[in-house]
Amino acid sequence: MTSQKCDQIFAPLGAPTMKGEIANVYIHLGNEKYVAGDYQGAIADFTQAISLKPDFAEAYSNRGSAKSALGDIQGAMADYNETIRLMPDNPFAYYNRGNAKKDSEDYQGAIADFNEAIRLKPDYAEAYNNRGLAKDGLGDYQGAIADYTETIRLKPNDAVAYFNRGNAKSVLRDYRGAIADFSEAIRLKPNDAVAYFNRGNAKSVLRDYRGAIADFSEAIRLKPDNAKAYHNRGLAKDGLGDYQGAITDYTQAVRFKPDYAEAYSNRGTAKHILGDYQGAIADYTEAIILKPDCAEIYYNRGLAKDVLGDKEGAIADFSQFIQLKPDFAEAYSFRGIAKADLGDYQGAITDFNEAIRLKPDYPEAYNDRGYVKYRSGDKEGAIADFSEAIRLKPNLAEAYCNRGSVKSELGDEQGAITDLKQAAKLFQQQGKLEPYNKTLELIKSLEGEK
Repeated sequence: MTSQKCDQIFAPLGAPTMKGEIANVYIHLGNEKYVAGDYQGAIADFTQAISLKPDFAEAYSNRGSAKSALGDIQGAMADYNETIRLMPDNPFAYYNRGNAKKDSEDYQGAIADFNEAIRLKPDYAEAYNNRGLAKDGLGDYQGAIADYTETIRLKPNDAVAYFNRGNAKSVLRDYRGAIADFSEAIRLKPNDAVAYFNRGNAKSVLRDYRGAIADFSEAIRLKPDNAKAYHNRGLAKDGLGDYQGAITDYTQAVRFKPDYAEAYSNRGTAKHILGDYQGAIADYTEAIILKPDCAEIYYNRGLAKDVLGDKEGAIADFSQFIQLKPDFAEAYSFRGIAKADLGDYQGAITDFNEAIRLKPDYPEAYNDRGYVKYRSGDKEGAIADFSEAIRLKPNLAEAYCNRGSVKSELGDEQGAITDLKQAAKLFQQQGKLEPYNKTLELIKSLEGEK
């Protein structure tokens, strides 16, 4: 009796049919690992499937997805290319490659792939949505909105598409349209903290501060460590004049994000408004440490130092601001005032000259330069500047008062009284009672001398 060979009963391990079946097992295992978040393990299984079945398009596609999840965009792209070579009519392969290109900021290439996915599958809602994201990346917000709208037509309950369309409308300053879209996104997905946050931002721009606060509060409830939501709620409270409430929110923002320069800066501004100038300076200083190239913070710190009488410190801050932002007229003007307070009249006039050069219709700069000219003995030049300030801003009471005072010293008592009476009238209309009363006393003094 002869023995029977095993290969006549069982197919050898290398046989094509067995390889295909084993490849399918590896695909199944890889998919399970992918779902569990074990992307490296998934890649190993998909690679094993490919080694057993080199034309296994699904394995290349799934391996590409796992690589993409790990941030290996180039590796993912190579796998998607192979998937498309093996299955050129597969819309999902183009969609996946389009996503990889979008993630690598090749927006034009992404759009081309999404176009092909849509051509092969005209009702492919996700491809429209992601083509919209690629158009967003190119700044084509109208084109993006058109794609998001088509996504919504195909998939009316897609909260993400409403959210994305709301973002694009916000960029185009269609804030009411954005609010409508964020509202629909929230209706479909009530626990979306970012949708509440973005709707709050749109409401803030429209000065619906109470509505914004409600949205930021909901964003915080859903995500209690959301530093930006605390910060932006603080800004909305600022808008309502609730500076103490704003300070509380800014404090929470920096607690959750200690390097949040904007929160320190805005807390400093709120403290400044409340008269806590030392506290404001401390916050501005912390903001500057975190963001040393932000010109506005130096400017605000300079204003706070000036109020506290630290003229040298104010000048240093205004100078730093000017170095970073040399075309801002107001900084030269405030630096000029601080120099004048230190008796540096020529330096002050130089700064006012620059402020006026940058902003020829700046009445306050003319008024301040006029005052410094007066202090330095140039009374005629002072009157000329006060007159220009009045021409530019006919309700500038201080300019009338200053011009009247100088006219009095030059012996033009009637001209002085006329200017001072106009100044008193404007001070009264503007509710400035202290200068109003002082101007009345000066008028009485001049009239008594006649």
